[in-house]
Amino acid sequence: MVARAQDIMHTDVLTVSPSTSVLDCARRMVAARKGYAVLLRDGAMVGIVTEWDFLEKVTAAGAPPADTPVERIASAPVTSCDADTPTSEVVERMARDGIRRMVVTRDGKVVGVISSRNVLDSFRRYVDQLSADISGFHPTLP
Repeated sequence: MVARAQDIMHTDVLTVSPSTSVLDCARRMVAARKGYAVLLRDGAMVGIVTEWDFLEKVTAAGAPPADTPVERIASAPVTSCDADTPTSEVVERMARDGIRRMVVTRDGKVVGVISSRNVLDSFRRYVDQLSADISGFHPTLP
């Protein structure tokens, strides 16, 4: 059985309007304990903002957080995959493109996000199961 993106994604996706202020977006991210927010305009994904965007484009650059719309610091286009994409492809793309979050879609709608933490957690569970299976294996002696 092949694991798919939908099997390891988290579905509690933080979304904001592109016109949300940087300050309000940061507060929402903290309250939700998320390191990102997906920007949606009329239900369509138009960008993603991460904690790195805040460091680079607000803190280091001195952008006024109360007056700057979050779409000015967001990354676009967003790297995404379909919910049925095999996790091996998702991990390969994340590693190749140097991204820590992959937005998961179904029929063009955002349904989840896979973070590097999700990937590590799923790998840990796989290794734990494999170890349990191996330790439970008792070959019959001739």
